[in-house]
Amino acid sequence: MNAADTSTAAHGPGGIGHVVVIGGGISGLAAAHRLLDGGARVTVLEASGRLGGKLRAGEIAGVPVDLGAESMLARRPEAVELARAVGLGERLQPPSTATARLWTRGALCPMPKGHVMGVPGDLGPLVASGVISPEGLARIEEDVRLPRTEVGEDVAVGEYVARRMGREVVDRLVEPLLGGVYAGDAYQISMRAAVPQLFEAARSSRSLLDGVRGIQSRAAATVHQAGAAATGSVQDSPVFMGIAGGIGTLPGAVADAVRAKGGEIRTGTPVAAVQRTADGWRIAVDGAALTADAVVLATPAPATARLLAAVGKPAAAELSTVEYASMALVTMAFRRADMGRARRIIGSGFLVPPVDGRKIKASTFASNKWGWIGAADPDLFVLRTSLGRYGDEEDLEREDAELVRLSRTDLREAMGLTAAPVATEVTRWYDGLPQYPVGHLARVARIRDAVAQLPGLRVCGALYEGVGIPACIASAHRAADDILGTLRPGTLAGEREWTA
Repeated sequence: MNAADTSTAAHGPGGIGHVVVIGGGISGLAAAHRLLDGGARVTVLEASGRLGGKLRAGEIAGVPVDLGAESMLARRPEAVELARAVGLGERLQPPSTATARLWTRGALCPMPKGHVMGVPGDLGPLVASGVISPEGLARIEEDVRLPRTEVGEDVAVGEYVARRMGREVVDRLVEPLLGGVYAGDAYQISMRAAVPQLFEAARSSRSLLDGVRGIQSRAAATVHQAGAAATGSVQDSPVFMGIAGGIGTLPGAVADAVRAKGGEIRTGTPVAAVQRTADGWRIAVDGAALTADAVVLATPAPATARLLAAVGKPAAAELSTVEYASMALVTMAFRRADMGRARRIIGSGFLVPPVDGRKIKASTFASNKWGWIGAADPDLFVLRTSLGRYGDEEDLEREDAELVRLSRTDLREAMGLTAAPVATEVTRWYDGLPQYPVGHLARVARIRDAVAQLPGLRVCGALYEGVGIPACIASAHRAADDILGTLRPGTLAGEREWTA
């Protein structure tokens, strides 16, 4: 093979051309899987030595755990369907418990039901939880008497909810829930992008309470109809799903499926540049070059901006404005026999409102939440904490032992856990989550419009359709389908033509 051109003439089953996918996270792997199903020949290039991006399986004290994302939304089909397609269907499992609490005002309070991303529709559970003060509850009730609050083309979640119901409901409920998804600031996060059903309710309802109740009523009707259609009876479907052994096993299974379909995957292969040619694309790697009919960029915004700087300046300029949040996960294993009264820990964990000034923002009781973790060693209790969020990332520069100490200090105060862990693992995710500020969807539209001017190139990932695993896969499928639509059977790099 010529060192200056590492492409080959081989093609996928349909012979429609060669596509290079840059980025080996779940988005890039899902795009490769889709492209191969469509008949393309595919090469995946990953700069690091590991596939999976923010999905990472590991172990602690011999117990399998996730060191990155640990669950996926099950009421969106993309991730569950991909897991089944790559042979993980029998390992799909819902959480053993999904009963979370809030650590606020010095107590672990039950997470009140009857809300949409922390915005209440039913005040009964909220009153019973003790999360909101009497003054805060009175302020929420003012919503029904206030005139409509116009939201325009977009508005920050926290800003709008505070106007309708007061800051306390934002600080104690909305902020920790949104922070668990975006590691961001509720007062900056776009409602239209992050909670679109709430945005539509804000546009159509004068009262936010009434709007939330409408969302809940429609959601209940949808679940009722889906359950009846599927089983002949009404059943509650799980909101989230995991995989025995960890969500982090999904990228490896997709990669195996990609290889089995004839795709090539190269790790430790950073891409220096992408260039347009007369008949396709040239991808510079390791002093050599790869030619392709099309390219999918499944990379974070800074890397995508760098690769597009010479060929797509408008897209690169938009991508360069994207900001990210960093966080750390501290995973710990304890001997149950050492845990004292903390052995009676119940539920899946707790969230921490930033307004309370704690170091950790959440703790997940992994042994309670996931059956395979609890079963792997019944004598151990595994939990993890998370630290860091957008605008509050100084603690991530501390040594691992210091992050463990900070976590243990908060855990001792929250739940009386004084035992020393038998094993710890600290995982840092620098620039782990793209932020979705007000106007985010308009920015994504501008990026896509600019990328559309580059025939045979598309982008996908957590920036475009949501940060969750199903949304990343959906963006990958959209990019792959767009690419497949531009190629004709029988075309080759260097001797093919584009279709509109």
